[in-house]
Amino acid sequence: MNLKSIFTAVLAISTSITFAQDETVFANHNTAKTGKEKQHAFVALGSWRAVAQVKEGLEIPFNFEINEKSGQQKLYFRNAEESFEGGLVKQTADSLFVKLDQFDNELAFAITGDQLTGTLRKQGQAGKPLAIVAERKNYRFETSGKPATADYSGSYDVVFKSPTGKEEKTVGLFKQTGNKLTGTFLRVTGDSRFLEGVVEGNQFQLSSFIGSSPAYYKGTFQPDGTLSGEILGSRGSQPFTGVKNANATLPDAYKLTYLKPGYKTLDFSFPDVNGKKISLKDDKYKNKVVILTITGSWCPNCVDEATFIAPWYKANQKRGVEVIALHYERSTEPEYAKKVMSRFRERFGIEYDQVIAGTADKQVVSESLPALDSFLSFPTTIIIDKQGNVAQIHTGFNGPATGKFYDEFKKEFNDEINSLLKK
Repeated sequence: MNLKSIFTAVLAISTSITFAQDETVFANHNTAKTGKEKQHAFVALGSWRAVAQVKEGLEIPFNFEINEKSGQQKLYFRNAEESFEGGLVKQTADSLFVKLDQFDNELAFAITGDQLTGTLRKQGQAGKPLAIVAERKNYRFETSGKPATADYSGSYDVVFKSPTGKEEKTVGLFKQTGNKLTGTFLRVTGDSRFLEGVVEGNQFQLSSFIGSSPAYYKGTFQPDGTLSGEILGSRGSQPFTGVKNANATLPDAYKLTYLKPGYKTLDFSFPDVNGKKISLKDDKYKNKVVILTITGSWCPNCVDEATFIAPWYKANQKRGVEVIALHYERSTEPEYAKKVMSRFRERFGIEYDQVIAGTADKQVVSESLPALDSFLSFPTTIIIDKQGNVAQIHTGFNGPATGKFYDEFKKEFNDEINSLLKK
């Protein structure tokens, strides 16, 4: 049976696959089996190659590993140098499940021999699921073995063009070893995180998946240092072109979002998950340097920011700094917001305040924080000085996948905080 037939069959039965009432971790499930039955018990541990059918004719590959620690099995998504924790692996008699709590999604698989066939879907099963097939393989893209015609590593000025013709300037970063290609695209709003793929001849493919939605890029490198390609997804494609430039960079992230004339600070009062109102006027924040992060648990770049900010806060709180995370979530319904924000807090070990600021919409951010003249990106980081005035606003976030750009951000951030603490 080919992949197309498998995907069709998977989607046809996906609605019948439900989570087990028994929350026993799969590692413990097989302990009840004995003799011949135990010898042939399905073992999920190891490396897997999965393919997601995003739409007819578009199949995006990704990789994951299932490891065991302290009697529990967890799934980790592999992209370039990153191993991203997905969630606990659990099963029924003939099915395997992974709740991807970070993005409120889940993987639901039927075990068919040594193959997993199933779907990626919302935990509430809303929306259209993606059919996924996984096999025990280590590679990502099918290749012919054709060697790359050159080493295309380096930085590129890249321009993406929207369906309306609007151009967006970005930076492409690529690292090539033989046929293996890794990289990322830096946008004003944030980077595309860790991409992994291949180069055959001068043709390249890259993909990434951490539990939200699969990403896929393909294109061509030219001998003159230019490139062209497109990013493809369920909503269509977006073309891009680029030229190699060792000094490729983005506009200054500190000069994109700013306050309207006449404003010096932000005035808000938002509830936390327990209903307690939190404001910059609270005694807790007086005479402190305060970092406001406009964030959301659904946002991959916000995940990278929290990975940086949470441990940074623990190390620096006693110096006179505080952090407030302004969450804009898929829904502000109290039960849902508490669920996703509590998961976010637990995953990153967050010890600073989180508030429910609104729904995940840029217009909602602008309306709830009317002092902002322009809001472009989740996340956006706002630094408040000890007098309660806005000192800096940083649009987007350059995460670990961006290498030197991430290092530069951390240095600039720490230099600014150190300077404000001395005033």
